[in-house]
Amino acid sequence: MTQTRALTRLDQTQLDIAVRRHEMFRNARIGGARANLSFCDLSGLDLSGRDLAHADFVGACLRGANLSGAKLDCAALFATDLRQANLEQASLIKTDLRGACLRGAILIGANLFAADLRDGSLAEKDRSGHLRMVQIDAMPAEATGADLSGANLTNARLSGAMAIHTDFTDAVMRGCKLVRATMRGANFTGCNMEGADLSGADLRGACLRGAVLTGATMTMTELADADVEGALTDKPVGRVVAELGRSLDDLLADHIAWVGSGGAQGTALDLSGFDLRHAPSLAHACLTMLRAVGATLYGLDLNGVQLQAAVLEDADLRGATLTEGDLRGVNLKRAKLNNANLRNTDLRPLVFDEHRSRPADLSGARLRYADLSGSSLRGANLSGADLSFANLTGCDLFKTDFSAAKLFGAKLERRALAQGAVLDGVAGLKV
Repeated sequence: MTQTRALTRLDQTQLDIAVRRHEMFRNARIGGARANLSFCDLSGLDLSGRDLAHADFVGACLRGANLSGAKLDCAALFATDLRQANLEQASLIKTDLRGACLRGAILIGANLFAADLRDGSLAEKDRSGHLRMVQIDAMPAEATGADLSGANLTNARLSGAMAIHTDFTDAVMRGCKLVRATMRGANFTGCNMEGADLSGADLRGACLRGAVLTGATMTMTELADADVEGALTDKPVGRVVAELGRSLDDLLADHIAWVGSGGAQGTALDLSGFDLRHAPSLAHACLTMLRAVGATLYGLDLNGVQLQAAVLEDADLRGATLTEGDLRGVNLKRAKLNNANLRNTDLRPLVFDEHRSRPADLSGARLRYADLSGSSLRGANLSGADLSFANLTGCDLFKTDFSAAKLFGAKLERRALAQGAVLDGVAGLKV
């Protein structure tokens, strides 16, 4: 049998008191107590930025509540109503979201690492000791219409979940369990599903354009009418390293000789159209003036690499590590650099003499969720680039061209912008 459970309505003042005591509890202060908000009606209330890790929200209603930036790690959100809730940039690491309703919720950039979003139902004992299913205002267990773009769902469990027409654009879903999940019409554009288990999942009509599906298990996955154009799988994209005819090490040696002699010796290296995912490590390599138009360098370790004046137009560098790299004068037009690590890279102009220099060109590049913190972008061309949710803290932005760029959710500093960056037609800029 099913019984309806009434919810206890709290106002903002009552909720603030409970949350303050919970934060005291989290900091081991006298008078603190774990927040028990089970079966409470908290719809429309403000919990933004609060520390609610390990709090109890079982069966609660948080419909339309503001939880942006909140810390909900290991919290119990079993069968919680989160419809239209704002969970943007919230931390939900290892959170129990079984049976929760996320219909229309905003989870842009949220961290759901190892969260449990499987189906679930509430039951409790009645006076006679019998278990009865609990119905709370007809709450379906689903994430239909939710916005999880850019969210971190690494190792999350969504087996059996329903997420029809849900937006997972550029989300990180490595190792995610999606067994028998219903995700018809969902948007996985640019989503990283490396090593995910999609066995028996219903992805009919889903958009998987540019998604990463390397190592994914897709036994009996339903993909009728799905758009998989540009999806990255275990199959090579273009030519493979074996087709070079010689070892990459030998070719690199020739390239270094060519660079060092100004073209008098050796041979320039051209890797255009090659899939380099299984190539030897290129960390700290000298790739000055390399040509690799449309090459696939997804996830490669390029730490400390030298790419001065290199041409990497339309290259795929998603998830690649380029920390401490020398990229002066590089050409990365329309390159894919989503989730790339570019901390402390040098993207200043490459100066030839007092009259000639070549600026780094990243016009039209996709840098969503990229980490550029501490980098020098002095004079770089980022016109038309998509830098949504990118980390630009500590960057040198003197004369950086952001014309018509997208900066929705990007981390910027007022001090850096005061250096004289070009901001004509920028979309989404907030300091």
